[in-house]
Amino acid sequence: MAEDLSVHLTPDHPAGVPLIKDGYDPRLTNADLAPLAEQKWGTYNIFAFWMSDVHSVGGYVTAGSLFALGLTSWQVLVSLVVGIVIVQFFCNLVAKPSQVSGVPYPVICRAPFGVKGANIPAIIRGSIAVAWYGIQTYLASAALDVVLVRLFDGLAPYADASQHGFLGLSTLGWGTYALLWVLQAGVFWMGMESIRRFIDFCGPAVYVVMFALCGYLLWKSQWHVSLNLSSENLTGWNVVTTMLSAIALVVSYFSGPMLNFGDFSRYGRSFDAVKRGNFLGLPVNFLVFSILTVVTAAATLPVFGELITDPVETVSRIDNTFAIVLGALTFTTATIGINIVANFISPAFDFSNVSPQRISWRMGGMIAAVGSVILTPWNWYDNDDAIHYTLGVLGALIGPLFGVLIADYYLLRNQRVVVDDLFTLSESGRYWYAGGYNPDAVIATVLAGAFSIASVIVPKMVDAGLWVSDYSWFIGCGIGFVAYYVIAGRINSATQQALRA
Repeated sequence: MAEDLSVHLTPDHPAGVPLIKDGYDPRLTNADLAPLAEQKWGTYNIFAFWMSDVHSVGGYVTAGSLFALGLTSWQVLVSLVVGIVIVQFFCNLVAKPSQVSGVPYPVICRAPFGVKGANIPAIIRGSIAVAWYGIQTYLASAALDVVLVRLFDGLAPYADASQHGFLGLSTLGWGTYALLWVLQAGVFWMGMESIRRFIDFCGPAVYVVMFALCGYLLWKSQWHVSLNLSSENLTGWNVVTTMLSAIALVVSYFSGPMLNFGDFSRYGRSFDAVKRGNFLGLPVNFLVFSILTVVTAAATLPVFGELITDPVETVSRIDNTFAIVLGALTFTTATIGINIVANFISPAFDFSNVSPQRISWRMGGMIAAVGSVILTPWNWYDNDDAIHYTLGVLGALIGPLFGVLIADYYLLRNQRVVVDDLFTLSESGRYWYAGGYNPDAVIATVLAGAFSIASVIVPKMVDAGLWVSDYSWFIGCGIGFVAYYVIAGRINSATQQALRA
């Protein structure tokens, strides 16, 4: 291979110094996808990444919604912690290949799927992210609408789509959606280093407001708070099965960021730093956040006379304009943080991987942003069938993609990847397989995907066994892992032939 030609960091590149060699095929390479010669993120940066991911309206509502399952406070807390420990375990697994090689998720997928076949998981994950990017932006804008109407009564008619609105969204909704859309795009456009600084700030900022909100409600309730928030009284085996469903819900909630965590772990200066960041940001941080969520939700009952699991609505009930504005701005900032982390950066890399010379990381992100508006996510979110059958089906494929990647890296390759071969279209390259596609990975994904999708659709169709859908990620991941290991482990498989080359 020819001598290295380093491309030094510029404002146009993500954080870190990309290293592009003479032999890298331009059809697979740009400065955003290339391996990093210098990785700068430490433990705190990974910790802050998870704080931004956890400290959101969605995370708060998800934690609060577990009470609706009939669980007591301690059962909810146990479910949250067990679920997040599972997430930490899987995140450590998916982090290592990208951290060691310095490449993002779609590039590391070239090892199991082939240099061209990697576009299959990239497009699937990118499509999911685009849809959820729009939905998260809409939910944040809807929360902002509530606060604005609370502060300015005259805006109420403009928050009603039937009176003032078009394409299913109110005039006020269009305004707040556009505002958040521009703010998120602005943060993203400044590059990965600016995003790092942003998420370094977001997580701690939300903690300050969360502690203040919790303390205020405890004071207003005169510290008379009951943690028994369940309206049901589950006993025996029902408690176990419900807690298992709650644990599965936690894992599913983080399945998107978990799959493409390599997009961030690639910046880690060492794998140990990434693991320490994961430990602090997931079990430790999530435990504190969960306790805050449970206590804050519990305090809304004596203070407001009803259980409120939406932090924005909780803030809007406070009879203090400054508190309302501060809370709204904080939770809006938190939502921007998680949306950029979970649903903006991922499709940016994914779409760039499809055509590196035509689509830069920035352009990939803007394609996702524009696509999120075209989908009119407010109509999707209000349509149960669209969510269940479209996003549910796509989401069910996250598990198989995860299982294939983990089986390939840890079992078949013994944690060894030849980075230079990830960037060549030569037929002698280790990841060329058959025309750039690895049939073993494709077949395993289709097979596992069929079972995973069925676990989402069939129970809904027959209106029975709906609990099975809670485990679609585990079903897809497990079958994908086993199927790929068995198929790729055959003596004459495409994977084995590539390993012997």
